Amino acid sequence: MKRLLLFFSCILFACNPNQEGWKLVWEENFDKDDVIDAAIWSKIPRGSSDWQRHMSDYDPLYDVKNGNLILRGMVNPGLPGDTMPFVTGGIYTKDKKGFYHGKIEIRAKIGNAQGAWPAFWLLPFDNERWPMGGEIDIMERLNSDTIAYQTVHSHYTYNLRQRDPKTGTTAPIHKDEYNVYGVELYADSLVFSINGARTMSYPRIETELEGQFPFDRPFYLLLDMQLGGSWVGEVNPNDLPVEMYIDWVRFYEMK
Repeated sequence: MKRLLLFFSCILFACNPNQEGWKLVWEENFDKDDVIDAAIWSKIPRGSSDWQRHMSDYDPLYDVKNGNLILRGMVNPGLPGDTMPFVTGGIYTKDKKGFYHGKIEIRAKIGNAQGAWPAFWLLPFDNERWPMGGEIDIMERLNSDTIAYQTVHSHYTYNLRQRDPKTGTTAPIHKDEYNVYGVELYADSLVFSINGARTMSYPRIETELEGQFPFDRPFYLLLDMQLGGSWVGEVNPNDLPVEMYIDWVRFYEMK
């Protein structure tokens, strides 16, 4: 049924899975209700960083239905041994699937809440420590904003504080609707997009400084519903639960 709906939406909105110059080689459509493919995805465990401090494997944070993966952030319902005020759901392809020299696109609809910080991003598949291995933020969105952030991080940008080339951008999104967030991964550049429109390019440049372009390597993908942190600020529990609907993830290679 989902593929039939996709066919008709492509007719109406000029959607083309085999985009010009690209060949679709892998996709995740989340079309098996109540099933997250464990061969590809794992639930993100809790960690000490801002983005990871509320991660949980609590089942109600995760749903697969009607062709969407639904990730939630909610007030902790009193989970045994869990003292965090909030819990969030997220999945990643760490140690299971890497992405290299191609284009990733994610179609998703994001809910609104004070303190919500959902993200789609990439980290190095070889697990080189941050920021030496690089980080590629395909989408970050704060609270109920009508913009999304797209950013790169590395030793060059973070430790050495270099901002040439430009390291990030913001672009408008359709609030309360589905948007498509993308990044193209080349040996010499990263090219970001939202809803098919190019938003920023980050090139490899000649420089004597270390770590300017650690991105020519396989990366794994993270999809997560984050809450709170030094960037997004305090969480309003009255806005929870908050949900993110992920329709599909696609990976293309150049024809």
